[in-house]
Amino acid sequence: MDKKELFKTFIGAHPEILKYIKNKEMTFQDFFEIYDIYGEESNVWDKYFKEEANTDDTRLKELSGLLKNINIDSIEHHVNNAQKVIGIIQELTKKTPEITETLENPITKIYGD
Repeated sequence: MDKKELFKTFIGAHPEILKYIKNKEMTFQDFFEIYDIYGEESNVWDKYFKEEANTDDTRLKELSGLLKNINIDSIEHHVNNAQKVIGIIQELTKKTPEITETLENPITKIYGD
């Protein structure tokens, strides 16, 4: 394989590099030049790989912080209210045939159907 093909394989194995390209911090050419000069095993890549790990850690911390702020009692209250509303709707839909039947009977008596 030539160096370009090896570089494509390297990028495929390290998709976190694409973040820098999407953010226009680096280009494929920039990364290829680093790859060409230093190779795959150089410590120069740590900067790009470790930052992604830190980003994952940061996201995990943000998520855990968000979960800590959730008020379980408030959620339970809203769920109970929703269940009550659903129960009322179910009761109304059960009574609808009775109401319809009550309304239809006088009409059929008048017209004799």
